[in-house]
Amino acid sequence: MASKPPRATEQRIPRTRRLDSKPTLEILRAIHREDATVARAVARAIPAIGKAVDAISQALQSGGRLFYVGAGTSGRLATLDAAEIPPTFGTPSRLVQAVIAGGRRALTHAVEGAEDNRAQGARDLADRRVSQNDVVVGIAASGSTPYVLGALEFARRRGAITVGVTSNPRSPLSQLAAISIVTETGPETITGSTRMKAGTAQKMVLNMLSTAAMVRMGRVYDNWMVGVALTNRKLQTRGLRILAEASGATVAEATRALRQSGHNMAIALIILKNGVTASEAQRRLRNAGGNIRKALSLEVQTPKGQKKRHG
Repeated sequence: MASKPPRATEQRIPRTRRLDSKPTLEILRAIHREDATVARAVARAIPAIGKAVDAISQALQSGGRLFYVGAGTSGRLATLDAAEIPPTFGTPSRLVQAVIAGGRRALTHAVEGAEDNRAQGARDLADRRVSQNDVVVGIAASGSTPYVLGALEFARRRGAITVGVTSNPRSPLSQLAAISIVTETGPETITGSTRMKAGTAQKMVLNMLSTAAMVRMGRVYDNWMVGVALTNRKLQTRGLRILAEASGATVAEATRALRQSGHNMAIALIILKNGVTASEAQRRLRNAGGNIRKALSLEVQTPKGQKKRHG
């Protein structure tokens, strides 16, 4: 019986043959030439990415969570994206979570056979009590990683929205997921090394999913990162500059508002733009579900009892 041809990501490209005999600059140009095709592959997937963003933002606004599931490079990229959401957008760590085959050890070491365990993918999501309120994004360049497939099968049984991110069309993952994001990056510079073009595409897609979802939820004001956690001097300086620019206030006024808000950028912005107390700013943000623009435009009562709109 004839064997199936290798998937696109496993095939060999003539352009990079004899790579090991080339001088350094030619090796780098070959890598860069292939990498330059990744953005175009992601661009073709934007309609599917858009569907996933809408599903994610709606789920998160309704009290659900976003789970990324991957093995190897895919799991490590997922962990990176999930870890950066709370400090960037001021969200709780439970909101976006990464689940990697092999657990924490797999972040720095290859865990033998972890990605082949389909049942463990289901168990790991069961441990996190995935429900119909959640979105589960399975990430696998090949589209056939058993651990990821097992996780998505479990998520479907629980009624969660499922999203697949792969570089191979018509793969098991793309057929299983309710929303299929396929970035056709093709063969790799080094045959089969999907940490390269396919991995770059995954990083871009994950950035788009999480960032656009946070924007849709109102965790960004205009294009300012006003949810950023001010956890070090660099971020404190950056945050102060952003706050002054976004509010039109002086640095001194922004500094005072930040102090009044307990160093919460969103609350400080409402204080400055709406001229209210810290407690009132906090109340408005809470009533707006964390959406900063909505909080800024909430109607309030003037001293004469007339409604007045800020923002």
